[in-house]
This record gives sequence, structure tokens and C-alpha cells, in this order.
Amino acid sequence: MQYRFDGPEQAPVLVMGPSLGATWHMWDRQVPELAQQWRVFRFDLPGHGGAPAHPAGSVAELTTRLLATLDGLGVQRFGYAGCAFGGAVGIELALRHPERLASLALIAASPRFGTADEFRQRGVIVRTNGLDPIARSSPERWFTGGYAAAQPAITEWAVQMVRTTDPGCYISACEALAAFDVRGELGRVGVPTLVLVGSDDQVTGPAEARTLVAGIPDARLAVVPGASHLVPVEQPAAVTDLLVRHFTTAWQAAPDATSTGQIPVPVHPAAHPVPATVPVAAPVQPGPVQPPQSAPIAEIAPAPAVPPQAQGRPDPYDAGLKVRREVLGDGHVDQALAQADEFSGDFQEFLTRYAWGEIWDRPGLDRRSRSCVTLTALVAGGHLDELAPHLRAALRNGLTPGEIKEVLLQAAVYCGVPAANGAFRVAQQVIREETTPPE
Repeated sequence: MQYRFDGPEQAPVLVMGPSLGATWHMWDRQVPELAQQWRVFRFDLPGHGGAPAHPAGSVAELTTRLLATLDGLGVQRFGYAGCAFGGAVGIELALRHPERLASLALIAASPRFGTADEFRQRGVIVRTNGLDPIARSSPERWFTGGYAAAQPAITEWAVQMVRTTDPGCYISACEALAAFDVRGELGRVGVPTLVLVGSDDQVTGPAEARTLVAGIPDARLAVVPGASHLVPVEQPAAVTDLLVRHFTTAWQAAPDATSTGQIPVPVHPAAHPVPATVPVAAPVQPGPVQPPQSAPIAEIAPAPAVPPQAQGRPDPYDAGLKVRREVLGDGHVDQALAQADEFSGDFQEFLTRYAWGEIWDRPGLDRRSRSCVTLTALVAGGHLDELAPHLRAALRNGLTPGEIKEVLLQAAVYCGVPAANGAFRVAQQVIREETTPPE
């Protein structure tokens, strides 16, 4: 991974994870003060900021890479602050590697980021149009309108940061977020947690923050007024102050550490603006900050007993439902299941178990290849009513519009021109809908 250290070598380590599309420079205005007490470790996501373009297909995979990097540097226990995608990594650390975490801050984070369909759709747009449409719309998602208008240099910096990201790594990160859902596991987060959110965040706003606070037993909420999604950039001094206060007062010693192994809790001076180190305009003076509030303390429910695995072959239904949702999208599958009744319910179960659990989940072909076969078979059979959802699936599975055109041209030769003619009409409409960038 691409990373850097700031701060005293012997100080406790504080790891900081960035948002999708951003680089470690999003933390530049927090580092001067944080590095007075901690050895700050920042990293870039794959393909961001010039980092090696080795895509990570899941949040868990990226977390494993991060831990391997820290292991190589001799860092075993650390505090962690992550924004958005970086927050997902923080939750993953707390759930799967709790022995490594001393304290946690989740900024603009969520146990589930939107819907899987939204992120897969973003991947389709990037694959077709490149990152420019996403880059141009980033300031609208990241900053309040007043801030973006008043800080054109920061706005342009944000656009360029996204525009120079590796498209393949960005798409993989979208797929990782599409699969991320830990809503049922928050009760197992066992480290002191600060949940920090901008009051005007339209991406992962106060509602998602309150979901985290309600689910994590030892969590506190801080809402920063006048800030949107990239709150460390928009309100740097406020975020710095909140992070310093959290990590100096909520740092758990390692399980086998003595009291002398804990970091001291220094007296924190009054907050003051931190000089900017990114090529942007002057720092913004912080507005009033809602103080961290006590969250309801929930009991951690005992893990449910796991029944002994049934003898013989496992039922492929659950795996099939997962694959069906990943390929066709939650919206399509939810509609199909909701419309099932006593007459058609068995057929929907049959499709999920055998078509998706037995065939689509086989390892012999990748999903791109299976989409090519499926499109050809639908054209050959004249099943144009089933073509549109599978065209959308093909785009999600990585086929480009140009490759879909080649599949349909091939089908025209072997399945007949009239069949391909109808398929082209359906495909033209679907591709237009799926690949048009948001305005």
C-alpha cells in the first residue's frame, strides 16, 4: 500500500483511512495537531493518488492489505479514524480484528452505504464514460453549496483528485461498497467509538450516524454544523478538535497491557485553525460544534448457536439468492419475489436454487462469460421480455456497450436477423438508461 507517517516515532499509532475518490491529503489539515501526540499513519486506496493500481474487490480484502502493511512496519495496536470507505474499513477492523484496535472514529460512515444497485450503477457509468462525470459531480456530494462556491480552489482540487484515480480501482471499490452490509453485526463492535457526521451530509448523513450509535455499545455522536460529506476538509478545525478529544480520552489498553502501557491523557488546549497543507484556499473558521452525546448503551447479544451442518450437499438457495441479487440487482429481485404468490412461489424458489445457486454460482465460467451466453440464448429463443434485466446484468458484470454490440452481431449470424433486430432495440434503450451520467 502507499502510505506515509507523521509524528514522533515512539508515539502511539493513529491510522487514518480516506473516502472513495479522495487521497490521504484529505487529512492534511488534521495532521499538524494530531502528530503532536500520535504517530499518524495515512494510506491511499488502490489506484488513488498514484498508489499502485491493484484493485481490492471487498472491504475485507483491503483491510487485510492494511494489516499486512502495518505488520511489516511492526505496528500491532493502533487507533483508527476513517471517512466513508475508510469508515467501512474501521468497522471491518473492529468486527474481525478487535485485538488490534485501541479506539475508533467513524466519519461520514454507515453500516450499509446506500444500496448495492446504486454502487453497481456507478461502476457501469465509470466503465462506459470514464471518471470525468463522477469527478465533476463530486463537489455536490462532498461539500455544501455555499462552501463549494466560496472555495473554488478546494472544489477544483476535489475534482482533479477523483479524475486522476484509476478507473478499474474505483469500480472495484464501488463493488466492495455494494457488498458491504454489517447492520446485523454492530453490537459486536467492542471499542470506544466516535461517530462524526456533517449536519448537511446527503450521502451518509445524520440518520446513518444514529444507526451506528444505536447499534455500537460504546459509541458517541458528534454532528458538525455547516458541513457535508467530506467534513474533515470542509470543517477541519472542528473535526481536529473532536478527534483529539476522542483519542485522548477513549483509548483502550491492549488486553495484556498494564496501566503503565496506556497512553497518557494530556490536557487539550483550546481548538484553533490548522494551517492548510493542500494546495487550497485559506482555512475555514469552524462553526459551533455539537458536543459528543452519550449514546444508549446496548447489551451485546450472545452469538446464536450454530446448528451442526446438515449431512450431504448444502442447500444452494442462500448462495443462489446472493448471486441473483448481485447480478440482477436488488430492485429486480425484490419485485420478482414480492409478486410471487402461492401459485408462482415454488417457481421463484426453483429459479433461485437451481439457476442461480447451481449454475450461475459454478466456478467454471466468470460472470462476463455467463452474461454473453445468456444474452445469446435469450436472442435465439426470442425472449425479448427477459432481455432487458440481463442486459443490465451484463453491464454490471463488466461487459462494455461495445462488447454487448459484438455479442448481438454474433447472434444475428447464428440466431437470425429479425431476432437480433429486436434485441438491438431493447439494448439501445437499456444502454442509454444505464450509462447516462447523472446531471
